[in-house]
Amino acid sequence: MNILAPVRRDRVLAELPQCLRKEAALHGHKDFHPRVTCACQEHRTGTVGFKISKVIVVGDLSVGKTCLINRFCKDTFDKNYKATIGVDFEMERFEVLGIPFSLQLWDTAGQERFKCIASTYYRGAQAIIIVFNLNDVASLEHTKQWLADALKENDPSSVLLFLVGSKKDLSTPAQYALMEKDALQVAQEMKAEYWAVSSLTGINSDDSNLYLTASKKKPTCCP
Repeated sequence: MNILAPVRRDRVLAELPQCLRKEAALHGHKDFHPRVTCACQEHRTGTVGFKISKVIVVGDLSVGKTCLINRFCKDTFDKNYKATIGVDFEMERFEVLGIPFSLQLWDTAGQERFKCIASTYYRGAQAIIIVFNLNDVASLEHTKQWLADALKENDPSSVLLFLVGSKKDLSTPAQYALMEKDALQVAQEMKAEYWAVSSLTGINSDDSNLYLTASKKKPTCCP
């Protein structure tokens, strides 16, 4: 007996959405579809048959991690800032190319005093999203340390990396152009995909591409 509610219509993807930029288009790879199918079939649990993909979201305090997740999961934006204590968790169910899976989004605290608590939840991630504020150069510089901390608990060769600049709505075109240049360099050094988003306006923050690539992790059964 299926005790789960049907997958939301906007979470059923018969084909993958258009990519934001070419280098971020993992589904443009020839073996993307077979890998998704294989991964889901290999990681079946019980009779439900979901692959569970874990995504951790890390970054400095108040860079917009929680707002990013809330925009994607609930399509909301809360102007009343509340710092995450330890970790928070969201689960989203999808059906991609006919294959069901669940996406776990782990929202971690950016405060130094909660780092030890949050880091215990880093292990077993398929994707790491490192968030920085597009209007704060220091938060971009700190992304390297956030990534290093997250990789202590994960295999660098099997995890997907995303560098995400938030609060794009607060940047002028000239300011963004300067920050983007530095961000692209950092992303290249990390071997991460770069995205620029605004949780307030919804620019790119509700795009499934950013999250769904977690299902591309290569399991042992795939060529």
